[in-house]
Amino acid sequence: MLRALPMTAAQTRKSVEPARIRLLRLALLVLRLGPTLILLFLVLGVSLGVDNFFTTRNIGNVLSQTSVVAVLALGQLLVIITRGIDLSVSSTLALSSVIGAIVFTHVDSAALVILAILGTGLTVGALNGTVFVLGRVPHAFIVTLASLGIAKGIALLISDGTPILGMPGPVQTIGGGSIDWFPYSFFVVIGLALAVAAACGALVWGRWLYAVGGNPEAARRTGIPVKRVLIAVYVISGLAAGVAGMIEAGLTATGSGTFGEGTELDSIAAVIIGGAAFAGGRGHAGNALVGAFTIGVIRNALNLANVSAFYQLIVIGLALLLAVEADVLRGHFEDRFRVVQAAAA
Repeated sequence: MLRALPMTAAQTRKSVEPARIRLLRLALLVLRLGPTLILLFLVLGVSLGVDNFFTTRNIGNVLSQTSVVAVLALGQLLVIITRGIDLSVSSTLALSSVIGAIVFTHVDSAALVILAILGTGLTVGALNGTVFVLGRVPHAFIVTLASLGIAKGIALLISDGTPILGMPGPVQTIGGGSIDWFPYSFFVVIGLALAVAAACGALVWGRWLYAVGGNPEAARRTGIPVKRVLIAVYVISGLAAGVAGMIEAGLTATGSGTFGEGTELDSIAAVIIGGAAFAGGRGHAGNALVGAFTIGVIRNALNLANVSAFYQLIVIGLALLLAVEADVLRGHFEDRFRVVQAAAA
């Protein structure tokens, strides 16, 4: 009888490496799909445990209530991909709604009101990006923190700290109208999400964006216009805040300097909970949407269950910590995967 020859150390290593690669690849897949899976399990669990959650009327409420945070998160996503942060989005939202309301008191034109609202967002975003880049400020945190206070102060000053009533019909339709139970505001979310996805995935600008977030110095050396990319992401974030201001103003038919309080943190949390990397260089539109709806479902479920709003802050904070830890683990597994793959080769 022929006896099998014992395997050499090299042969044993070759047989073990593919198994380790498969295991690491599976772990990475689970971590990447984790936020989406968590959202699906959350929806399933809440629908089974909370009465009236899985009804068309409540689903419409969730979509409507989440639209503002989702729009802000899509703009915030682009900033975070470049290793930045935009703390001014909530104040930009409020200021744009106040400017729109003031314009409407003087001119009965929906087009001019919408232009004023969006133009306000673009202006604040452009100022943020220009001061950050051309002023050579160490981090966007400083600039956007300053504009957070400045924009909020201007909004409260020109409105005398009180809501200004009145918005044109088209703005009210966008913010508060619906087709049966499906809100018009979510069509805005879908359109913006598709635009962000196309810009990141189909345009050269998208490749520049990830290159700048991955390694700004290397991107600069390869000829990528880093300054223009950075200014552009803050302009887009400001525009997104203007769109969110239009939705908020349309929902309440008012402009107020107190609108959007806390939404800057919600938008950042949504991007990170959805799976984007806070260290930059990674993320897509789906991350922002998954994170925004995770926050929206949590808040809606706790409201339906008559749970104190204080617990909402705790639950969302814990979800943010878990998301950050998942990102750390993903980075560790990616490093291990590259090492094992190189050794197998």
